[in-house]
Amino acid sequence: MNEACSSGPVIDRDAAAALMEPLTDLVVRAGAAILAVNRAAMRIDGKLDGSPVTDADLAADRIIGDGLTRLIPGIPALSEERVHLVKPPYEGSFFLIDPLDGTKEFVAGRSEFTVNLALVTHGTPLLGIIGAPALGLIWRGLVGRGAERLTTSEGALRAEPIHTRRFPAAGSPWIVAVSRSHGDARTEGFVDSRPGAIRQMLGSAVKFGRVAEGAVDIYPRLAPTHEWDVAAGHAIVTAAGGKITDPQGADLQFGKGAKDFIVPGFIAWGDPAAAR
Repeated sequence: MNEACSSGPVIDRDAAAALMEPLTDLVVRAGAAILAVNRAAMRIDGKLDGSPVTDADLAADRIIGDGLTRLIPGIPALSEERVHLVKPPYEGSFFLIDPLDGTKEFVAGRSEFTVNLALVTHGTPLLGIIGAPALGLIWRGLVGRGAERLTTSEGALRAEPIHTRRFPAAGSPWIVAVSRSHGDARTEGFVDSRPGAIRQMLGSAVKFGRVAEGAVDIYPRLAPTHEWDVAAGHAIVTAAGGKITDPQGADLQFGKGAKDFIVPGFIAWGDPAAAR
């Protein structure tokens, strides 16, 4: 970790690489805590924005929050469940956490929910980990060092390198990830304007993982979402060779004090050459 006098503590790429395994362990532990919650008996509350929060969200958040405090004290952490405690803007490094992305999927009894953990440095996600505990999958990446998909096999994690794929040639079908729970007219119009698209309906940040591993060509979301929904996937897709932009093709920035931490929209491109 490097100290930047005017911008706060900064975690560089080498320091981030050393953190990858202990951070992955936090995501694994948070995922196990989520799976241990009885969905039929858990408490479900509504937040001010109308989204649900459950015992599972809070259990995962405690594990990650406590773990980060022990692992690397002094680095700020912004969690969806503790927004009232944060003080942006962050000019150095900070962690960005969604302890249970896809709460609606979780409450509905489906398996496409994730634990998202990102390390952001100077406004750009540097490291990302997305765990999908019910699927037995973890996607992780460090920008400049590549990305991996981890699968659970006989109680152990097996890692394999992943990479995005080139966009299909003109006239060939291409696969677009679309949200099962958060459809919107602008995103549908974007997909409809590109003939030959095959929609693949997915939940939560699993969509970023599918782009990163080359199973999906593009994931557009042209409706507002939050920084904690995007940051981990941003790092993983970028590390895997892809690119994430706003709808106009500009870079996204995180932790800079956007109102309510809103990302107005984004497009995750498996092939950077296809980004407009």
